[in-house]
Amino acid sequence: MDNEKETTTERLDSEQRVRVLSPGMMVAKRFLRNRLAITGLVIIVCMFLFAFLGGFLNPYSESQVFYTTEVMQKDYAGATKINDFQLIAKEGVTLPGDAISNTLLAITKGKMVFESKKTKETIGVGKFSDNAYMLYKVERSTDRTLLNCQEKKDADAEGSNLFEKDGVTYLVDGAGKKAQVYTAEDIGMALKYSFTAFDANTKLPYSFVKSVLQLMRDGGDSISVDGTDYKVEVENDNSVFVYDKDGNGYAYICDMNITNTVSGIYLTPDYKLALMETIEAGENKFVFGEGEDETEYTITNKNGEYIVKRDQETKVIDDLASPSAAHICGTDGNGMDLLARLMYGGRISLLIGFVVVFIETFLGVLVGGTAGFFGGWVDNFLMRVVDVIYCIPVMPLYLILGSVMDYYQVSSTARIYLLCVIMSVVGWVGIARIVRGQILSLREQEFMVAAEATGISVRRRIFKHLVPNVIPQLIVFASMGLGDIILTEAALSFLGLGVKYPAASWGSIINAVNDTYVMRNYPFVWIPAGFLILLTVLAFNFIGDGLRDAFDPKMKR
Repeated sequence: MDNEKETTTERLDSEQRVRVLSPGMMVAKRFLRNRLAITGLVIIVCMFLFAFLGGFLNPYSESQVFYTTEVMQKDYAGATKINDFQLIAKEGVTLPGDAISNTLLAITKGKMVFESKKTKETIGVGKFSDNAYMLYKVERSTDRTLLNCQEKKDADAEGSNLFEKDGVTYLVDGAGKKAQVYTAEDIGMALKYSFTAFDANTKLPYSFVKSVLQLMRDGGDSISVDGTDYKVEVENDNSVFVYDKDGNGYAYICDMNITNTVSGIYLTPDYKLALMETIEAGENKFVFGEGEDETEYTITNKNGEYIVKRDQETKVIDDLASPSAAHICGTDGNGMDLLARLMYGGRISLLIGFVVVFIETFLGVLVGGTAGFFGGWVDNFLMRVVDVIYCIPVMPLYLILGSVMDYYQVSSTARIYLLCVIMSVVGWVGIARIVRGQILSLREQEFMVAAEATGISVRRRIFKHLVPNVIPQLIVFASMGLGDIILTEAALSFLGLGVKYPAASWGSIINAVNDTYVMRNYPFVWIPAGFLILLTVLAFNFIGDGLRDAFDPKMKR
């Protein structure tokens, strides 16, 4: 028996005795035994490394747009039949702004002289051919004998109201006794033709245009303009080629208005002729050019307006690109690297979660601690404030504030801070109630009576003795609330009320997938962000459960 007592005594001496763990070590030991809690902790650490360290290692920024080249059909030219008259002014002459409208009215009504309301000039319109009219600056002549001259009769026989006598051009307006004769000075013309020079730098003179129109009316195969001879070839009623004396192309005349839609290119007469021949043949494709320059063009007819397109290598945004070596997670609908946006979006989501929890905890401890310690009217007043905030409909409030921020075009950075403040203001009431309930229970215990008897100040009694005893519950509540805050931020961003483009958060990344087609065919755009949200929320819940079990005094060692 003595030996057994001696052995027992030796086991309880300073070297062999059982160590008594401190409360903190006991909590840590219980937490570390919880495999789910450790798993959650590892996940959160990995999330922080992914979001904060990964953003520095990734070569791309969150708003960097990537481009690629694609061969696609783009508009090249347009062609329309010239059905309305177009004005050409003589060199050195400026036609009034209302000349075209008054000319069309004169041709329609047959009243060939009008007065411009803008310049008060009297202008006459003379028929040159079916598709061309001359514009003249006219003055009324008092010589009525001109109405009976032979030149006038010859013009009447040809259906023209213009005639020339003794080197002077005359214009007749009206018929019979109401006819008026005017002396006419050439100032321009209205025609239904387009003139294109073979050389893009050549400007066709007015006299050249007039001579070509006269040949098209009277017939012939050559003209002479300012001492230069030209050869004219009439392809058909709508196409005329003019060549210089060396046989080089000089101009092309047609009854279609053909213009380029791409800046920096010049549509040559040969190209226009090929286009017109294709349209007249009723075909929708033609090939133009030689060798490497040979290109196929496609023609689309939209109510008489012909749109010419061709295949062209174009720089476009590399949107919704599948995962590759350059972009491990692919690109989103704006051509931005998804991996980079997931990293930077993780910063925002985690930052908002921790900032909101910190503010909620601070406000909850302050209000709940004050209400629980003082009781009475202070408790009633503060708890009624809590009840009022509880009654606020949170989602309509978010919708209203989101609309206000959209109206004032609040920046992405400012929206993040405002989102933290808003979520904190409506979320602290739960912590306040927990703290109040705990302090109501603790303030009547012996250690608080002893603290009051020793004369310790109220502030020290609350924040030195009461609040530390509530910290375990606060840690559990905060760790489990982090997941809820991240989910709330993701939901708000998904609804367009949270973080705005180009800033990224996990919720806003999912918000970019706003149609079922993208959701079905491009799952790599939204699944990673959804998976990270799920993983993070689960991890915080695992940690919260682990802390709750670790702080439970009924747990075994």
